[in-house]
Amino acid sequence: MDFNDTAEEAAFRAEAKAWLEANVPTREELAGLDDIEAAKLWQKRKYDAGWACIRWPEEYGGRGASAIEQVIWNQEEGQFAVPGSVFGIGQGMAAPTLMAWASEEHKREHLPPLASGEHIWCQLFSEPAGGSDLAALRTRAERDGDEWVINGQKIWTSGAHYSDYGIIVLRTDPNVPKHKGLSYFFLDMKSPGIEIRPIKQISGGANFNEVYFTDVRVPDDQRLGAVGQGWQVAITTLMNERAAIGGGGGGVGFKQVFDLARKVEIDGEPAIRDKSVRAKLATWYAQEAGLRFTGYRSMTALSRGATPGPENSIGKLVGASKTQDMASFAMDLLELSGAVSDPAHAEAHGAYQATFMGSPGGRIAGGSDEIMLNILSERVLGMPQDVRVDKGIPFNEVPTGR
Repeated sequence: MDFNDTAEEAAFRAEAKAWLEANVPTREELAGLDDIEAAKLWQKRKYDAGWACIRWPEEYGGRGASAIEQVIWNQEEGQFAVPGSVFGIGQGMAAPTLMAWASEEHKREHLPPLASGEHIWCQLFSEPAGGSDLAALRTRAERDGDEWVINGQKIWTSGAHYSDYGIIVLRTDPNVPKHKGLSYFFLDMKSPGIEIRPIKQISGGANFNEVYFTDVRVPDDQRLGAVGQGWQVAITTLMNERAAIGGGGGGVGFKQVFDLARKVEIDGEPAIRDKSVRAKLATWYAQEAGLRFTGYRSMTALSRGATPGPENSIGKLVGASKTQDMASFAMDLLELSGAVSDPAHAEAHGAYQATFMGSPGGRIAGGSDEIMLNILSERVLGMPQDVRVDKGIPFNEVPTGR
């Protein structure tokens, strides 16, 4: 693969860079705005100029750009200090699912406000009793005329407390095996009967939520796919989720840890001269390169109009643990000061500590490490499926241990 820009790509890169240089919000513009307000300001500015969700069709708020143009845009935007995004779930997971399964009317109604930042979406999948087994979900939906009535609970829902809409998988038939009794919907998060309770995290944040449903009504025309086809629709979301999560879900990167190893000392010498330090850095560099090139496979699939495949599980499996290991190692390099997490006093404003406390969630969100290993072994390596004692059993007959 030739990674040099063609003449057309170079022109596109120059156009994107020039626009970014002229339009990235200044500190003065962002002063007094909270994170969501800042994210919406930046998203709307991109949308108005045709730089939001550029791979989407124009009628849905994009500009019909190619996969490589999306990569170029991401590379150029990454060079600037722009507001963080709260639209990753909506744009990276909900939108591809809507494009694949929603009616044309719903696409035109919901995708442009998603692209412009007017609406924020969340993903209502995980449940307390299901663990990493999405198909074991128990939140139910019962048909009542042209509506469905939802009762149950979801958990670990990122951003539910500030979201406008959510995508949700529900059990609509308990009399068939678990994968066959599911249906998929999207709903208004302000619907009567929805209660949202934020979960306080060890990092100090509260981005995850418990979400309770009590007789919540959703119209049948907000169902994606046929009744009982929820698992197939969910696979579309999950494959795009792993592509969106990619290499580990943020936090400190290799360059920051590399620079820290050059800065701090071990026995009076720069830490980077220590053989064990260099070995760790070399391993992480190799992993990062591997993730980057594996990502190009997904890029190729996307450029051909295909759904990202199980290979994306590699990025999540390797990237999440790598991020956790690097943050832990950076705190070790800082010795006693590594225990200081106050951004006003800690090295890198506490980024290493924040990543260390937040990174374990990256090994669970979007599928735990164990789920990723099963996906890779079964779907990439062709190994036999993991033992499933509930296979083929109607869901309401599966033993619960109670």
